[in-house]
Amino acid sequence: MVAQHGDEHDIPQEHRVHRPGGWLPADSRIHKEWLGRQIENARKNPKELAPVLKDFKAFIESNSRVYMWFNAMFDEIPVKKPYANDPTGHKQIRDYHHMLEVLNHTFTTAPHWTDAAANVGMVGVPLCAIFDYPMGTASGYAAFLDPEVNKHLKKILNEWGKFLLTPQSAEVLGEHNQGWFGKTGKKDLMEVANAPYSTQHSFEDFFHCDAQAKHYGYKSWDHFFTRTFKENVRPVASPDNDDVIANACESKVFNHQRNVKLRDHFWIKGQPYSIRDMLAHDPLADNFAGGTVYQAFLSALSYHRWHAPVSGTIKKAYVQDGTYFSEPLSEGLGDPQATEIDAGGISNGQGYLSHVATRAIIFIEADNPKIGLMAFIGIGMDEVSTCEITVKEGQHVKKGDQTGMFHFGGSTHCLLFRKGVKVEGFPQVGTPHNIPVRGQVAMVTG
Repeated sequence: MVAQHGDEHDIPQEHRVHRPGGWLPADSRIHKEWLGRQIENARKNPKELAPVLKDFKAFIESNSRVYMWFNAMFDEIPVKKPYANDPTGHKQIRDYHHMLEVLNHTFTTAPHWTDAAANVGMVGVPLCAIFDYPMGTASGYAAFLDPEVNKHLKKILNEWGKFLLTPQSAEVLGEHNQGWFGKTGKKDLMEVANAPYSTQHSFEDFFHCDAQAKHYGYKSWDHFFTRTFKENVRPVASPDNDDVIANACESKVFNHQRNVKLRDHFWIKGQPYSIRDMLAHDPLADNFAGGTVYQAFLSALSYHRWHAPVSGTIKKAYVQDGTYFSEPLSEGLGDPQATEIDAGGISNGQGYLSHVATRAIIFIEADNPKIGLMAFIGIGMDEVSTCEITVKEGQHVKKGDQTGMFHFGGSTHCLLFRKGVKVEGFPQVGTPHNIPVRGQVAMVTG
């Protein structure tokens, strides 16, 4: 992971990539440098493929359709901006054999912090950084949508997730330059947490930890990533006023739309919301035709637990399997006639991902009759394949109660309201900082 320093506007235009999630670098040179180090480390330290990667290789080579895709996606990386900016003049990942070799090295390590003074951005999702260019091609689009490919990716991510639960994974939490509790790492973590407030607090003021213990008492990378705020740090907005809707995740606004269609073409430029697809064709989806969608995203530096936006009863709660590294062609390669590619890719494609990615779907019957049935969708993006729900159907929750969490990486979430629910006051798109979790995100009027 690369620290966020300086100003994105200081990056030369030809190297600047707008990535609203902050998961990959804003400066394309940082991405190339980081990936170059992974490639070199894998070359210098060759080892037998992990069993789960051997299985993936055998699957690719035994399925003619998938074999074609995984060969063609590397050939289809075009000589257009930003792909043409590779200072070495050639593709960093050459083919799927090379991809597996680099994956084999990367997915047995936890994400470390790397200071990069005078640069902007981070590599917070290493697998996404490896797939970034090929997954934006036409063959990559087909491959990463394929259900069988995604079954294998799920196995790979789950295997990596096991490592991220081990004490060994906590070694990246040290106070050295590559540690998350180094001078720059801790500073940037706290800049994100403090941003909504005028006062500054320390890490130990905000989060449950032991500042005197090794790694602040965190036993693994995942233990740190799913860290909890102290109770008084994020108070519940107007706990006795059911008209006030609390923010479900510590997140920046991506979009909000009204009068959303039950079915729409969510894969096109602009990514209109398609309620039935977002809610995985659940019978309850019809309740939200013509309703309102609010979407916001979490960076790798954010708090990653979810909280109930309203008081009410959990009507349904389940995880819908989906894609892990799919991005819409409209946000990747885009128009083949264009001279430059929209490089926001998967970050800009969050609307699309709310329909196809692995996601947790929670329906809540609000105590407030002006709200009635509403829905929360926690959308796992890239490495964030694990959406853990911690509430059960039939359970009554109070506004602000925990409902679940993401494990690792950046992610996004949506709130859905029925047609006729007069919900107002959402934060403006472009608000530069996170809206505090459990703070006010909107209000029901009328």
